[in-house]
Amino acid sequence: MLKSIALPIALFSIVATAHADEGQWQPHQLSQLKSELKKIGITIPAENLSDLSRHPMSAMVKVDGCSASFVSGDGLVVTNHHCAYDAIQRNSSAQKNLIANGFLAKTRAEELPGGANMAIYVTDKVDNVSERVLKNLAANLTGKERKEEVQSRIKALIAECEADKAYRCSVPSFHRGLEYYRIRQLMIRDVRLVYAPSDRIGEYGGEVDNFEWPRQTGDFSFVRAYVGKDGRPAAPSPDNVPYKSKDFLVVSAEGLKNGDPILLAGYPGVTSRYKLPSELRYARDTALPARVAENEADVAVIQGATGGNADHEVRYASVVKRLNNVLKKAKGLVEGFARKDIAAIKDGQDAQFRAWYANNGAKAGGSPTMLADLDTLIAADIALSREQFAMSVASNSDLLKSAMTLYRLALEKQKPDAKRESGYQDRDIAIIKGRLTRLEQSLVPAVDEARFGAALQRYARLPAAAHPKGLDALLPAPNALGALYRKSQLANTALRIEWIGKDAADFTRSDDAFIKLAVRLYDVAIALENRTKELEGNLERVVPQYMTSLIAYQKSQGKPVYPDANSTLRVTFGTVSPYAPRDGLVKGPFTTVEGIAEKHTGAEPFNAPKAVLDAVKAKRYGVFKDSVLGTVPVNFLSSADTTGGNSGSAVMNKRGELVGLNFDSTYESVTKDYYFDSAITRAIHVDIRYMLWVMKEIDGADNLLKEMTIKYPKK
Repeated sequence: MLKSIALPIALFSIVATAHADEGQWQPHQLSQLKSELKKIGITIPAENLSDLSRHPMSAMVKVDGCSASFVSGDGLVVTNHHCAYDAIQRNSSAQKNLIANGFLAKTRAEELPGGANMAIYVTDKVDNVSERVLKNLAANLTGKERKEEVQSRIKALIAECEADKAYRCSVPSFHRGLEYYRIRQLMIRDVRLVYAPSDRIGEYGGEVDNFEWPRQTGDFSFVRAYVGKDGRPAAPSPDNVPYKSKDFLVVSAEGLKNGDPILLAGYPGVTSRYKLPSELRYARDTALPARVAENEADVAVIQGATGGNADHEVRYASVVKRLNNVLKKAKGLVEGFARKDIAAIKDGQDAQFRAWYANNGAKAGGSPTMLADLDTLIAADIALSREQFAMSVASNSDLLKSAMTLYRLALEKQKPDAKRESGYQDRDIAIIKGRLTRLEQSLVPAVDEARFGAALQRYARLPAAAHPKGLDALLPAPNALGALYRKSQLANTALRIEWIGKDAADFTRSDDAFIKLAVRLYDVAIALENRTKELEGNLERVVPQYMTSLIAYQKSQGKPVYPDANSTLRVTFGTVSPYAPRDGLVKGPFTTVEGIAEKHTGAEPFNAPKAVLDAVKAKRYGVFKDSVLGTVPVNFLSSADTTGGNSGSAVMNKRGELVGLNFDSTYESVTKDYYFDSAITRAIHVDIRYMLWVMKEIDGADNLLKEMTIKYPKK
């Protein structure tokens, strides 16, 4: 049980007066933010938010790379439509298209398997293990040796934590290697799709409206957690029973209004707010434009290769959706950097810090050469990242990546489990198998060949200095891939899975073309990995010194100090808020069902279901009508601090009741991954009243409405 966590010595008293809205806080930090929570009107005791065993934190879960929450005692989980999209796609075909038609299980027996790798993670314990990871590291270790020693200690901590096989544990770093926390999560492996509206609701507006406001998207779905009859996690089985969740959120249909406080809890992915100006400029000028170009090209190839074949389009629907989402965000970042010179802002902040460090660095635990050492290492990291990107482009084939994973697994299995690379230990084999199995529903060899050939051509056009040493001579010619695919059996799922148990010698003897290519590429890939370890190990000597000093400086300036997001459970808070993206334009915080009808064209992505249009025209709002708006709200804005991974996060009112789900940010907000601008940073949420209205009026999901505990407005 986690009731509170004392801050480590390095971070005592670092939580200065928080700036409203900014901050992706670790739960244990919330107890220090009582005044800020009270100021905006949150009535939940801060101590409850610091305690993972108490409501509402005990209802928060992670699913398929997104955030989610329990909403019934029978393991019912609500998250975004796009978070359950893989499960929807895997159960779809051209003849039975659940993406287009939606899906509702009226009984438990009708619920569909989420997929081999879909799991629900319930965080129940967090321990500060910084001392066990970092204490007595020898000063004379090379960067690679230091990195591997730290990883060895982390693997031991994980093995200790996973003595009970019901749990999946991790030891991520915080503040760029300054701290390490061990996260214990109950891992529920049998997850089933319960309900998802049609994508004409769940994705209304599509890529046109992605990251835009105003928005009218019903981005929600439901899945259910199943366990063995003993109540413990078990492999998917028809004999399993619904998980009895210890806690779940009460759903409030009472509504919000402009200025109301909200809490948001979830698993934000990655932010980079403590990056140096040089790192930000590399992202702005090189990395992000390259990612935009790469994803645009890949999406175009997939669409060209699948066009006209409905079954192939369904198979690649999830892949295209994921690529498009990354693409739009990357474009938004590029445009955001052009709109506001964040690099110049960072330059000013960095100059002020360096001036402070010149007088206070020694007292803050830094060395005289720390900043110079850091600048040198960051420059090397930027140079190496160009090669890492090139390697990812050159291996853009699901069959090649599968072969490389399988060969690496065979090599790692020659070592004792504790000595294997993370990702290839015994604990990882089920995940690898699930990933390889999942290709059954998302691979077409001809499409994979088209993607690989086009990627090889793009790789050839990258600067020669970015090509990993020795790689060019090993890659196949783009126009000779047909033979490669004809001489491989890896497209066959059963034969692909059989390779999991084979020895390294089986790979070197194999005539399978992709296996042979993976064997040839191994030395280049491992050389790049070893160089990465050397650099990361050296960065992890210096960056913690920098972060310790920066934290001391931030504290002296009265600024909030919270770790960058790293996919661990965080809490943020704010208010329902409009914003002004430019002079003379103010965008209100709510959209309504009337906006769906106004945008409807009858063609994708603005092709609303007839049942929705009819209900809006007839003003069948029921109890979900907002007294101020006079209609049903669809989406709303808040000033909460979010990023990717927060999709599906529970948005709660001041009492901790579910009032919405986070699913996006405004286009002007995407630069918040690097810099939080409270004037324009807004998160987009689907209003719980629209969700309930769709369930009641459109899809007849009365069984789920009865299962949840819902507080309706007083008449």
